[in-house]
Amino acid sequence: MAVVTVTALVSGGKDSIYSAYLADSQGLPVDELLTMTPADPDSYLFHTPNLHLVALQATAWGKQHRSSAVEGVGEEAEALALERALAGSRGWVVAGAIASSYQWSRLHRICFRLGRPLYTPLWGKDPGRVVREEIDAGLDIRLVHLAAEPLTSELLGRRLDLPLVAEIERRSREVRPVHVAGEGGEFESLVVDAPFFAQRIELRATEAVERGGAHGLVVRDAALIARSKRPAGNPHTPPSG
Repeated sequence: MAVVTVTALVSGGKDSIYSAYLADSQGLPVDELLTMTPADPDSYLFHTPNLHLVALQATAWGKQHRSSAVEGVGEEAEALALERALAGSRGWVVAGAIASSYQWSRLHRICFRLGRPLYTPLWGKDPGRVVREEIDAGLDIRLVHLAAEPLTSELLGRRLDLPLVAEIERRSREVRPVHVAGEGGEFESLVVDAPFFAQRIELRATEAVERGGAHGLVVRDAALIARSKRPAGNPHTPPSG
């Protein structure tokens, strides 16, 4: 008989971490963080920047972590790898999708076939509201990949705070529309600290890279360190809705 396990699909970015936290806070304790590591850096289904740091996030949070490689390239290979990674147990699957019907529909089909219920607490929410909730919850979010014209290279590595959200929204209105939560791949993020982490992640060595017009921040060295004080935000009062 398969073990009952609550699995959170976590890439290290803001939405997957925040969704796992909401599940924990709303009576669905997460047993493991599962990271899919695709061979394709341009994967449509999975986040790819700095996946190696999820292990540090898991340690800081006191969660089990499991990484599963995607063998092959393309939609079929990625969906098959995810199904195999989730097939070893039963229980809820938690994911951070907000508005990507591509991701949500594939997750839903896979979980349905496996008989595992899917929990996506951010699905269908207003993206501006989601990002502000994540910031208000105390997540220290850094921009590590920029792939949209309005998001210029000087934003790489910046902390996503309320003034920066307002700036992204302004550029979206005045330059070219951008999904403020990055759901269309306009940007990718990395959570380096949160109120529910026992330690924070220090980025000790990074490298800015450019490929195909996109700007990325590759973390070459990082470590968990004690923080002097907890970040703002109350981990015990998740927003409703």
